[in-house]
Amino acid sequence: MPTRTIYLSRLIGLYCIFVVLSMVIRKQDTVYAVAALLRNPSTMLVLGIIAMAVGLAMVLAHNIWRGGAMPVVVTLVGWLTLIKGLLILFLPADVQAEIIMSWLRHPLLFYVSMVPSLLIGIYLTYCGFWSKERL
Repeated sequence: MPTRTIYLSRLIGLYCIFVVLSMVIRKQDTVYAVAALLRNPSTMLVLGIIAMAVGLAMVLAHNIWRGGAMPVVVTLVGWLTLIKGLLILFLPADVQAEIIMSWLRHPLLFYVSMVPSLLIGIYLTYCGFWSKERL
C-alpha cells in the first residue's frame, strides 16, 4: 500500500469523523452557518475554489482504482470533492441554496446526510491506522 494512500486515508478519515460529530452536536449552529454561507456569494466563490483545488490535488496525487477498497475510497473522495467544488462554482446560487437547505431543515434528512461521511470516516481511519504498512 503506498504511503500516500495510508496518509490520505488517515487525514480524510479523521476529518470526516470530526466534522460530522461537530455538525451533529451543534446542529442548529450548523444550519444557521450554512444558511449564512449560502447568502454570501463571495464566500461561496472562495469555498468553491478551495474545494476544487483540494479535489484536483487529490485526483492528481491519488487516482488509484485498484489495490483494494481503501485506495479506491480515497480516490472516490478526491473525485467527489472535485465535483463538489465545480458544482459550487457553476450551479446558480438559488439552486444550491434550495438543495442544501431542504436537506438541512428536514429533521431526519440532516442526520441521514451525515451517515455516509461518518461511515467513510470510520472506515478510512480504521484502515489507515491499522493497515499492515506503517508510515
